[in-house]
Amino acid sequence: MYAVLLALLALLLAGVAPRVMARLGSFRRAPRAALVAWQAVSLAAVLSALFAGPAAVASISDGTHGWFACTGEDGCAATIWWLENRRWVVLLIAGSVTLFVLGRLLLSGHRIGTRLRSARARHRELLDVLTAPEHAGRADGIRVLDHSTPTAYCLPGRRSRVVLTEGALAALPQAELDAVLAHERAHLRGRHDLLLEYFTVLHHSVPEPVRSPAALREVRLLVEALADRAAVRASGPVTTARALLTLAQGQAPEASLGAAGDGTTAVRMRLLAAEPMPSIVTLGMYLYAGAVLALPLALLWLAWR
Repeated sequence: MYAVLLALLALLLAGVAPRVMARLGSFRRAPRAALVAWQAVSLAAVLSALFAGPAAVASISDGTHGWFACTGEDGCAATIWWLENRRWVVLLIAGSVTLFVLGRLLLSGHRIGTRLRSARARHRELLDVLTAPEHAGRADGIRVLDHSTPTAYCLPGRRSRVVLTEGALAALPQAELDAVLAHERAHLRGRHDLLLEYFTVLHHSVPEPVRSPAALREVRLLVEALADRAAVRASGPVTTARALLTLAQGQAPEASLGAAGDGTTAVRMRLLAAEPMPSIVTLGMYLYAGAVLALPLALLWLAWR
């Protein structure tokens, strides 16, 4: 019974919950709490899928049951074989399912992690070559590219980079430039790249009929909204909105995080003007995250108690 509940919970959290949460635009007004809720739902979906196997094993007892009936010599032999070997049969099936889920996660993680790190390494080498000579010696870790389109992004990793174009330096007043730099440094400081990589791995691990592209887009928007909060603290909401508008035509390369140009600028500007989420609602989001994460753990405990 508990194995079935865990399997259904995994499907619910992996397929239905992300589609519902992606439509809750009010969550965006509290991006940090929303990201915690998203992480809790995704992790609970993984745990539910992994725990379904052990719960199935726990549901099979060693004892015989009176309701097992058999007719004829062959029927009795088959029933006796099942009673003697059912734990091993269920263990084999449950173990196979668990290993399949775990294998998809590991394979997806390896593929996506390798691709992202290779792309960042190649881009980092290009940056070091293409950085405008007059900015090559900057001590603040900023790389400036000779390009007219106002663009800003960061390249995460152990040797992180904040990248600006000459067009951005020319178009952004100092206050707006401070907002952009605060945004990019918030990405690097919070290791938002790891958060996005985690969700991308889970997204590609889920079977295609179940996965929700809208959920991944929503998480990316929340990550940008969270970094926008750092920009607001540095320069204020109006200045941050102007900077986003200036950078709206820029495009960040693969495996990087950009301040704008990802098609979400209008939504993020509306969030900058929106009232903050009431504290009681934010608290409810954290409680929701905790309850969702506790559910598969509780079901596994009930299965084995």
